[in-house]
Amino acid sequence: MKALIPALLTMTMFAAPARADMLADQVRQDMPSLMALYRDLHANPELSMQEVKTSAKLAAEAKKLGFDVTTGVGKTGVVAVMKNGPGPVLMIRADMDGLPVVEQTGLPFASKVRATSVTGTESGIMHACGHDTHMTSWIGTARRLAAMKDRWSGTLVMILQPGEEMGVGAKAMLDDGLYTRFPKPTHVVAFHDSASLPAGTIGYSVGPTFANVDSVDIFVKGVGGHGAYPHTTRDPIVLGSRIVGALQTLVSRENDPQSPAVVTVGSFRAGAKHNIISDEATLLLTVRSYTDETRKLLLDGIQRIVRGEAIAAGMPEDKMPTVTIRDGEYTPATVNTETLTQKATALFTQRFGANRVVRVAPVMAGEDFGRYHLVDKDIESMIFWVGGVPKAKWDEAGGDPAKLPSLHSPFWAPDAEPVISTATEAMVTAALDVLAKG
Repeated sequence: MKALIPALLTMTMFAAPARADMLADQVRQDMPSLMALYRDLHANPELSMQEVKTSAKLAAEAKKLGFDVTTGVGKTGVVAVMKNGPGPVLMIRADMDGLPVVEQTGLPFASKVRATSVTGTESGIMHACGHDTHMTSWIGTARRLAAMKDRWSGTLVMILQPGEEMGVGAKAMLDDGLYTRFPKPTHVVAFHDSASLPAGTIGYSVGPTFANVDSVDIFVKGVGGHGAYPHTTRDPIVLGSRIVGALQTLVSRENDPQSPAVVTVGSFRAGAKHNIISDEATLLLTVRSYTDETRKLLLDGIQRIVRGEAIAAGMPEDKMPTVTIRDGEYTPATVNTETLTQKATALFTQRFGANRVVRVAPVMAGEDFGRYHLVDKDIESMIFWVGGVPKAKWDEAGGDPAKLPSLHSPFWAPDAEPVISTATEAMVTAALDVLAKG
């Protein structure tokens, strides 16, 4: 028996690299067809909750691979299920929607599509957030895992989610029975392309990764009149300005500086003419945090400050401003659970090398992927970044993302091939570990 140990160790040492190379080779062979799909998706984006042609196209691909496919979940969402014996339930998610942005990348397959959003605004459409790379990698991952059923055991649930850009798609699918009509996951995984990392580099965070996002409307009432006689009015612009200034103290003086928070007044609308004092003003805020405690501090503080400033300005009770927290637009924080994230990123490092897997700071952007974990916090959850900045542009910018087009920019054009190939290899690697036999 002792004589067998060196031989067994040698077999173990060489088995993993051989399999790693095999997966890389298979993904490489898939890339021509995947890139053709990517260019088609890029040229034909659809807006949030209107992803009808996109979902139909990808659902058909999943059916060909042997998945049990259901369409129309959460309006335009797709759920593809493959059962392969006992074991965990892994859900892999990609989002589908484009943005109301006129593309200016100059790509030969640039989008020229125009459409009208659910709010009634007509505009050009572009995959300015890279969801086309997400969907293409979703297909690449589905192909590999369907062809490797001898390597895993459990249930694979692959979903295409609508409406991420509006923060409503995950909730729509959950409300439509995602966890009751279909196998409830034990693990959920997704990725997002990054405009802040060189192409093919994986970035990850442990714990909070994306923020709570709240939209808040403040309607300030006043008593209008002639600009030459301000003493006869109650100026809502002055009161609104006081409110804007006081709101800054929520972050600078009330919040623990070790708990990140943002309160931004993105719009201040009032008045129509130089010499008229308006009788109303409207402030639109975005409020961001990582924890429930910080979120409550900010939202409660906004209401307290608005009322307090109105009282200080001498506003009577019937002229008090109103604060509306738009619950329908709330996006909860996305949290990467430690066990799944640490294990998966260790495997990514083993596969791609330490120079291509880096820990990055969480961001204050919103991402409704977090809802899939919040339903049941026993569900292991991870979303990771895959860099998309072309190497030449990264080098030219000296590695400074501030000098590069950001996500949602009309100029954002990721180096799609390394994004898709890296994400596909990473997803398959994570999936095979979660669904490992035995």
